[in-house]
Amino acid sequence: MGAEEATVRVSLLKAEDKGILDTARSVVEAILAHLEVEASVVPQPSPLAEGGDEAMAPIVFDIKGDDLGILIGRRGQTLACLQYIIRLIVANQTKSWLPITIDVEEYRQRRDKSLQALAERVAEQVKTRRVPFTLRPMSAYERRIIHLTLADYPGVTTESIGTGEARRVVISSKE
Repeated sequence: MGAEEATVRVSLLKAEDKGILDTARSVVEAILAHLEVEASVVPQPSPLAEGGDEAMAPIVFDIKGDDLGILIGRRGQTLACLQYIIRLIVANQTKSWLPITIDVEEYRQRRDKSLQALAERVAEQVKTRRVPFTLRPMSAYERRIIHLTLADYPGVTTESIGTGEARRVVISSKE
């Protein structure tokens, strides 16, 4: 990054090899206990692990229980913050970083599907009317879902505009 040459050694870690999976699970359980939320933490198969490279596959947990809306928050904001805090704690304890995804009663899966459906509906409207459409502000994760859903969609293009929490996706006609 500077003007000097440097040698960097990079190695991949498997979650199981270093106990990161167990550490992550115990961190999630400890936070739930401190919040006095009765729930179970269920490891889920990683979407990337099915495709091959398990070394960089995210650790995925689904929190199951009754009345867990407090963990999700408005539009998933509390869940995003919870996931961020868990990632920081696990990285600090293990001195390594692996992506960790936290879901609550499969909320993220349902949200992903609804965002994909929204993207496709709006893309069809944009193609028909040839008028750009600006979606409401979204998190980086949600914007990424919109962009990926429409990446190969014929006749439309996407871009993010704005800054910070006001960042939005604009879906426009290619013509």
